[in-house]
Amino acid sequence: MAHKYSFEQLCRMSDPELEAVFEKGLTPDFKKLVGFEFKGYNTPKFAKLMGIQKFKKGFFFRNERPFGYNVPVMQNGLYARWICEPSESEPKRFGFYSVNNVFPHGPDNLEPHALLLNYGHGENSLTEGGGFLRDFLVQVDPENEDIYLGKAFIALGKLRKFSNFFVLERDRETWVK
Repeated sequence: MAHKYSFEQLCRMSDPELEAVFEKGLTPDFKKLVGFEFKGYNTPKFAKLMGIQKFKKGFFFRNERPFGYNVPVMQNGLYARWICEPSESEPKRFGFYSVNNVFPHGPDNLEPHALLLNYGHGENSLTEGGGFLRDFLVQVDPENEDIYLGKAFIALGKLRKFSNFFVLERDRETWVK
């Protein structure tokens, strides 16, 4: 059976198209994310200029609580392989975040059908990991547990400002389960 969307299709969509896909998305099952790294792609052009268009995300449990991290990768275009930096065998893991179902009250209750990736709970400094970021993640196709769509926000006190969409695709098993 063909899946609704491919990774590359989502990466090339406009923000209004991605918003429509996001709104129809399902809450991911965190247990199906754990133990894997996902190749990631920030969709806006500014991400390419900033050298953060391509990345990886991983998911794991810490003290029985769900967490995740980011890995920088070589910025070599959408169709080239995701190569971890500084190396494949010893990638830099940073930008840690807690993973939660969205809180019922408060400023992070923007997308109640998504998982919240909260960098403010990841023990990050402002310069290394972005404690001011809040990402929301949905599964775009109920038949495909390998493709996800994220919506990133910048947290400024109680204000949340939309930043961009990003796309994830399951890539490989990770360093920790």
